[in-house]
Amino acid sequence: MKFIEHLWYGKHPLRFLLAPLSWLFCAIVWLRRLAYKYGLFQSYQAPVPVIIVGNITVGGTGKTPLVSWIGQFLKKQGFKPGIISRGYGGQAQEWPQEVHKNSDPRLVGDEPVLLARQSGCPVIVAPKRAMAVQSLLKNQNCNIIISDDGLQHYGLQRDIEIVVLDGTRRFGNKYCLPAGPLREQISRLNTVDFIVTTGDTMQYIIKPLRGVCNNKLSQDLSEWRGKTVHAVAGIGNPARFFSILRDYGLKLHCHEWPDHHDYCTADIQFNDDLPVIMTEKDAVKCQYFASSQHWYLPIEAQLPKSYGEDLLKKLQTEGNHRGIAPTLIK
Repeated sequence: MKFIEHLWYGKHPLRFLLAPLSWLFCAIVWLRRLAYKYGLFQSYQAPVPVIIVGNITVGGTGKTPLVSWIGQFLKKQGFKPGIISRGYGGQAQEWPQEVHKNSDPRLVGDEPVLLARQSGCPVIVAPKRAMAVQSLLKNQNCNIIISDDGLQHYGLQRDIEIVVLDGTRRFGNKYCLPAGPLREQISRLNTVDFIVTTGDTMQYIIKPLRGVCNNKLSQDLSEWRGKTVHAVAGIGNPARFFSILRDYGLKLHCHEWPDHHDYCTADIQFNDDLPVIMTEKDAVKCQYFASSQHWYLPIEAQLPKSYGEDLLKKLQTEGNHRGIAPTLIK
């Protein structure tokens, strides 16, 4: 993990040796996108507007908090949004799967469970997103779809593309995989509708700590200044989580795991009486074997009022363009 970070976001010389593979990767991605654009590969168009929230880099950029924010925002505007996801890491034997607040993350993935809890929207997961959309429309009264990730999943047509960009790490060394973190070339940003940058367009509201096994327990993080704690993170960019805790004056023993890590009891027990703080996504998986020693830090996305207004205007424009009457999208 540390090596990949150094390679992608540092100046490791290996990036030059891997550059030819990056060029090949970019060419394949470009040709694949053209194949969908000109109908060589089939793609599904939903009868309602589809918003894709994705990124052009590997790793966590803040998509999940933004998807949750969009879902809540659209509900306030009178829409009936539904959320789809690939359900990365889910081990269910049948797809699609409906996700509830208490669904098993090992079956449907950790982020979909988190979205079901945060957004209040119906959530469906399936490896093929078109299948998830069809299930959502059949079983839920939804009139707009939000896709968590899937910018490069061209088997599903979209009306609006939103790219989330990490305001700190940005594009790394600006190479595509495997030499760098890019899934597509930076020029892809010229074709999307919105770019949301964490730390700029999107800020995070830090909520009070909550108990992992009893989320009715809460404590303000500012009251923990000067305390030594274990900090656990199995997300795409653990450094951002650790930085938040340090900014509040906590002293950390950091425990970093791969994104979507499948936790066991030993991963969060450290044979001492120090508190353990983890992300909310980790807590979804650790709640079954956590103790009163374990806490999670909820965060909430905050965006400018103008962003919501622009999103609504774009929805109206795309709805008119496709011949969808406003009564179907409002």
